[in-house]
Amino acid sequence: MSCDYANGLSDYNNKGVLGVPEVFDDEKTVDEKCATLAQMILASKHVVVHTGAGISTSAGIPDFRGPKGVWTLEKEGKSPQVNVSFSDAIPTKCHMALKALLESGHIKYIVSQNIDGLHLKSGVPRSNLAELHGNMFIENCDKCRRQYVRATPAPTVGQKRTGGICKGGKGARACRGGYLLDNILDWEHDLPDNDLDMALTHSCLADLNITLGTTLQINPSGSLPLKNKKFGGKLVICNLQPTKHDKKADLIISTYVDIVMEKVLKRLGVELPEYSTEMDPTKQMPCELEWTIPASLVKDIDDQHKKMLKEVKKRKSEEAHNITKGKATKFEHVPKKEEKESND
Repeated sequence: MSCDYANGLSDYNNKGVLGVPEVFDDEKTVDEKCATLAQMILASKHVVVHTGAGISTSAGIPDFRGPKGVWTLEKEGKSPQVNVSFSDAIPTKCHMALKALLESGHIKYIVSQNIDGLHLKSGVPRSNLAELHGNMFIENCDKCRRQYVRATPAPTVGQKRTGGICKGGKGARACRGGYLLDNILDWEHDLPDNDLDMALTHSCLADLNITLGTTLQINPSGSLPLKNKKFGGKLVICNLQPTKHDKKADLIISTYVDIVMEKVLKRLGVELPEYSTEMDPTKQMPCELEWTIPASLVKDIDDQHKKMLKEVKKRKSEEAHNITKGKATKFEHVPKKEEKESND
């Protein structure tokens, strides 16, 4: 399937702000900001990266709301010039950099709005990836809800039957023949529960959320990077167009995300790997890898979140107590009038 898959979605009028002019920082500013970002990553314990269509444009896949984006051109009565298929598209430098940062322990999790499967192709494990809007190379069973990797893009979009039958499970939990569906969301579909739970919880736990190539217009995915703010977390936005959350960002970098990630990796001393078919699950035959998020993984991260909330509540209670105690102590040590006069 070609990358103009959006033609298969339902009609929808409210597609956000389109075609806003791009902004570029000068080279010196980019260097300085990338150095700052690298330091912020080093100073953080739980870094989460939120990716949008802008990280895949260098792979030949158009974005949606940029000056030449799918929705922008559609509004002008035009179609994007697409010269690559989902099958042929390979991960960009940004995709490969994120895989390297996961492996080096500099980042913990990736939350993606992209359906192109390039995070999957880069070799990012399921345990470190939430795919909020689906993946062209994944099928869902309508019965047992398991997910499987496909060798080729799904022939449909909008959670329709792809023609396959589920063979998953053994014993009492065997599926017994559910129909396989593509897992690409249409406009009115609910986000997948486990992906959303993982994305939300990691975003709250993050002391640093980084957004790459997204205007943050679609909710709830667009609001997730701000979930750490009430816990004292920081936000970095890397995008060519302004976003509605720029005023809440601790750092904004306006240049191509490939450039940002190359410079950050160099500062961190992490090597940028090249894409290889050996790490790409869609190129392995037979292609039968299960892609389901384990329920235990959701529970583990939820337990971490509950623990954090208890610690935050305890800290706030102690701070409130100390403030109250401090005021009382100060009041108790104010000498009475007669004491003051006798001291004089």
